[in-house]
Amino acid sequence: MRLSPDEIVYWQQGWLKLNATIVFTWGLMALLAVGSKLVTRGLTTEHQRSRWQNLLEIVVSGIDKQIRDVGLREPRRYLDFLGTLFLFVAASSLFTILPGYEPPTASLSTTTALALCVFIAVPYYGVRDQGLRGYLRSYIEPTALMLPFNLISELSRTLALAVRLFGNMMSGAMILGILLAITPFVFPIVMTALGLLTGMVQAYIFSILAAVYVAAATRRPRPGPPGKPGKSGTEGKDPPWTA
Repeated sequence: MRLSPDEIVYWQQGWLKLNATIVFTWGLMALLAVGSKLVTRGLTTEHQRSRWQNLLEIVVSGIDKQIRDVGLREPRRYLDFLGTLFLFVAASSLFTILPGYEPPTASLSTTTALALCVFIAVPYYGVRDQGLRGYLRSYIEPTALMLPFNLISELSRTLALAVRLFGNMMSGAMILGILLAITPFVFPIVMTALGLLTGMVQAYIFSILAAVYVAAATRRPRPGPPGKPGKSGTEGKDPPWTA
């Protein structure tokens, strides 16, 4: 039984290798790029809209709402990145109904690459929204003693993103393979449907966690409590009513 699509090698020349993970990852990216181009080429604001445009608006509006619910103030600024993550992971799971297809998210290399994208995007959006000094200051809040723990947190959550998605996708493929070998008629159909549902849930969780990390990086510090009397810039001056 194959544990990963990395084990399926289509061509190899020395250290160069073309496996199923690479083929299906690039094929999926090309399909999403071409599909988005075809769907968006005839967009209109009229009442008569195509079914594809209606479907696209439902998907985009749903992703926009989820980003807003996470706490990001301007969802459209993050829609392209977070929406792409969701669509790639979701499409990777949906195409498992095709015979011979191997989901690239069942490979640790793919999930690690996705997690690294989030790892890079978090400081990018943080610096863009708060400035470099404001973002770096968040690593020493509430005290400078938290710096090593915050750095470890950045690395560990990236690892957790990669391993969580890889483990869930790989386990689903393994269970389906076992049931297909034991009962090749009824259970594989049920498990395929369950696998599609699980894949969609994993796509949702992955994109929501990415949105939460971005929201934490772009969070502006709250203003401190108002100063006590005599501690403001007018300290030492006579009250206005004594003038």
